[in-house]
Amino acid sequence: MIIDLSCYPTDLVDLAWRHDGPPFTGDKLLKMMDGPYYVNGKPRRVDKAFIQPPQGNTIYTHEIMDLEGKAAIRQYMGYTEKMVTEHPDRFLGCFVYNPRYGVQNGVDEIERYAKEFDFKMVQLQANMHAYRPDRALDWLRPAMKKCAELGLMVKVHTGDGPYSIPTEFYPIIREFPEINFILAHFGVQTGGVYVFEPMQMALDTPSVYVESGWCLQSRIVEFAKVLPKHKILFGSDTPPNEPGMWINLLEVLCHEPPQGLNLSEDDLEDYLGNNLARMIGLEPTAPPASVEEAEAYLRQHGVQIAA
Repeated sequence: MIIDLSCYPTDLVDLAWRHDGPPFTGDKLLKMMDGPYYVNGKPRRVDKAFIQPPQGNTIYTHEIMDLEGKAAIRQYMGYTEKMVTEHPDRFLGCFVYNPRYGVQNGVDEIERYAKEFDFKMVQLQANMHAYRPDRALDWLRPAMKKCAELGLMVKVHTGDGPYSIPTEFYPIIREFPEINFILAHFGVQTGGVYVFEPMQMALDTPSVYVESGWCLQSRIVEFAKVLPKHKILFGSDTPPNEPGMWINLLEVLCHEPPQGLNLSEDDLEDYLGNNLARMIGLEPTAPPASVEEAEAYLRQHGVQIAA
């Protein structure tokens, strides 16, 4: 199966990125996930996606997102909750922790979303929420204790200065070695290209993983040679991105050197979804053995394939 780590369906256009067009709804995301996308010549779909609100909608915005405390948290998480409830076979929930709405409020809501809606991941977005993760440890510790207690993964937005440089998260990562931390966007965003930091952190620290999306194609090949195979996880950051190009970035690993490294299809399947499946207790699946098998699978799930 293919599992996307980072998607942002919404009923309100992102108030920070301010994308053009109408809101990128859950229905639009489902259609995009169905593709089909061609991987080593076989049509595929994105089977499941972790979803969360766009980050611009997780902060106070006058007269639009202007509640306080738990009411504010439930306001910005509301559409994600709705989509996970309506499409449990396709969507997995990721809770966005904003300590500025109250640390204990956030801790309580982490527990509620995990227990009531089976959310399996929490995200930290220190840049959007304006705190230094290496100094605001009194804001992070209670939330991380709750994540450790509940067995939740923690995804960390990285790639922006001043507060989302990957190594700024090392103090909290070291303090909670029992939590699996995923460095989202491989250290690449609007503020910089920190790809070597996530690579070294994942190489040196058992609990650190990297999301493939946003990494430079030549670097992902270089890093895949040295990182343990279970450390790379597929994520597209949709929107603004489109999942197909990031699927292709990993497919290139199956090509011959120097662009690829002759990766097997089984190992590629680990990167595309099986690594993440194992982390959340899902049974891994084999890649389709033939074009015919891949097409039959898609038809079984209602995906139209062009003649």
